[in-house]
Amino acid sequence: MIGSLLSQFVFLYPLLMAYVWITGAVAYYLHYERHSVALTDGLGDLLGLPLVSVIVPCFNEELHVAEVFGALANLDYPNYEVIAVNDGSTDATATLLDALLETMPRLRVLHQASNQGKAVALDTAALMAKGEYLMCIDGDSVLARDALPWMLRHFQHSPRVGAVTGNPRIRNRSTLLGRIQVGEFSSIVGLIKRSQRTYGRLFTASGVVAMFRRRALLHSGFWSRDILTEDIDVSWKLQTHHWDVRFEPRALCWILMPETFSGLWNQRLRWAMGGIQSVLKYLWIIRVWKQRRMWPILLEYFTSVLWSYAMLGLILLGVLGQFIDLPPIWRVSLLPGWGSVILCSTSLLQLFTASVLDRHYDERLWRSYFWAIWYPLLFWMVAAATTVVALPLVLRRERGLRAVWVSPDRGVRE
Repeated sequence: MIGSLLSQFVFLYPLLMAYVWITGAVAYYLHYERHSVALTDGLGDLLGLPLVSVIVPCFNEELHVAEVFGALANLDYPNYEVIAVNDGSTDATATLLDALLETMPRLRVLHQASNQGKAVALDTAALMAKGEYLMCIDGDSVLARDALPWMLRHFQHSPRVGAVTGNPRIRNRSTLLGRIQVGEFSSIVGLIKRSQRTYGRLFTASGVVAMFRRRALLHSGFWSRDILTEDIDVSWKLQTHHWDVRFEPRALCWILMPETFSGLWNQRLRWAMGGIQSVLKYLWIIRVWKQRRMWPILLEYFTSVLWSYAMLGLILLGVLGQFIDLPPIWRVSLLPGWGSVILCSTSLLQLFTASVLDRHYDERLWRSYFWAIWYPLLFWMVAAATTVVALPLVLRRERGLRAVWVSPDRGVRE
């Protein structure tokens, strides 16, 4: 009985959430996205051209400075500044940024003597910025030329908007792992953000590409320095202070992702730890009626953590049953059945829906479709494993410990 219930939960949860994401994403497209797809650019929809401060925290980014800031020098928007924060880099990042000052008049460079972490870099730049709107990207992110106006229109048409997250696209696709992640970012990240926006609350504004209203950040307390995923934390800060967080699929940013299993594990473990940190920090909202719209996001996250431990229990029971004769109530089967066929078919439908929705922004997306169908086997297992490992690590982690930079796996460079 217990084994059967465990198996059903492990099977039904991802199946249910897949259809929730598909339905929510299609509803988002019909209500919001299809109207903007017909527009040629975002400039014509703006009510004015306010100053935008583009903030780029950098730690050991010497390999990416030229392409990242080369793209920022040619944005299709007339009124912006660029602030680069060299956060104690130990490579040639500082030298390269200073050299850019001669050819890039919009650029200002801030140097921090030691590694203080991304949140400190963002806080420092936000205090030095001249613009009311802060466009924040990572030091390896190549921002699309028309991203700023697509973001800005949300702020101009609604004073309640505190942040807008863009649409990150993976640009390193030279290995199987990289190609699989292309499908993940469309069928998981893209669909989730669309469906959550349909509901009205987002779990996170992606740290690799997001614009903030500085007044909203000031009201909610800027970025936290002790959370491993500062983007999740600031998203919850804004929304618990009753600011709106939105998604803009036309604001593209091309990013690098790990292409080794060790790099992928380290990245997802950090994401899992940061997510758990943030959710535990905001547990107080379950006692506050005014925060009720955040409850479903909180419930879904805790259910995903429970699912991860249920998956671990299912695997352990299945392996244990191969060696000892378990009581009937504990017996489970790990052999593929009709449930696996249904789940795989749903994954293909989910990926197909995401590919149709994102076809306007990524012409090469279909090339990775065959490889991306393997994402459930890989990423569901990685997500479950990292969550199981992350929870005890977070509970044992010293409170207030600053989250500093650790250079990640940026994939295979061609």
